[in-house]
Amino acid sequence: MRRSRIPAAACPLAAGLLLAACAAFAQEGAAAPAERVDALKRIGYTTTLTIGVRASNAPFSFVDAQNQPQGYSIDLCLRIADAVKKELKLPRLDVRFLPVTSANAVDMVKGGKIDLECGSTTNTRERQKDVAFTYTTFVTGVRMLARRKSNIDDFDDLRDKKVVVTRGSTTEAMLTQLNEDRMMNLDIVEANDDREAFFAVSSGRAAAFLADDVRLYGLIAKAQKPDEFAIVGKYLSVEPYAIVLRRDDPALRRLVDQTLNEMFQSGEVRRIYARWFATADMNVPMNPYLKEALAVPNTYPAWP
Repeated sequence: MRRSRIPAAACPLAAGLLLAACAAFAQEGAAAPAERVDALKRIGYTTTLTIGVRASNAPFSFVDAQNQPQGYSIDLCLRIADAVKKELKLPRLDVRFLPVTSANAVDMVKGGKIDLECGSTTNTRERQKDVAFTYTTFVTGVRMLARRKSNIDDFDDLRDKKVVVTRGSTTEAMLTQLNEDRMMNLDIVEANDDREAFFAVSSGRAAAFLADDVRLYGLIAKAQKPDEFAIVGKYLSVEPYAIVLRRDDPALRRLVDQTLNEMFQSGEVRRIYARWFATADMNVPMNPYLKEALAVPNTYPAWP
């Protein structure tokens, strides 16, 4: 199996590069039969699996200093790539990566630009209208990242303040609704990615960044002065993450779910979890929600 690196300039903000990459992929697919074929057959005759990767979504999906995709979700998808190669009896499988963001990931899958989106996308009922989700691969919840000296301890402390969310995330819609329901008078700012949102807080431009707590822990672990930040407040939601693929690719979905289940039952997924969440910089114990999802694989969407 060969892995194609993301070019050095590639990132969610590099719109021109992303369009060029997508155009190149479309041209390659031009030789395919005109009729719609399922993903496994197409992967078989192109010998290429295309994976959507986030540039700064550590520890799930990010690009390292060598422009190589890394992370918990990437490791899962590379294991799936091995299973695809074996299932199709291919001598070689080219794993190609394309950059995506939380705002365009679902559209990239739906439009056939990528076969799998391997990041931190929450399975929701609304998104299920457009794409399919594999078995749940992670479970987390929304909390708040703030500077310790800000004296923000819970959601009510944000009243009349400026807060930041990642554009296109489920947190954005949830926060908008909470702002209206509780009449918080929040000034909600959208960031293009987690790194940009963290900078808004670290520079004092926003009082807090609301997102899934495990992503927030990842940001603090990479901060120059991690002790200046804290993750505070009660859970505002429960977010089940899953790998995203097209709705009309049942054969690929069955293979992916079978592979994930084998990883759950063998304990391989726990070793991958430890690699990313039980480190010197970041120690996040596996929560009961995730333990249940690994013991009894499911595709439950977020509530409501």
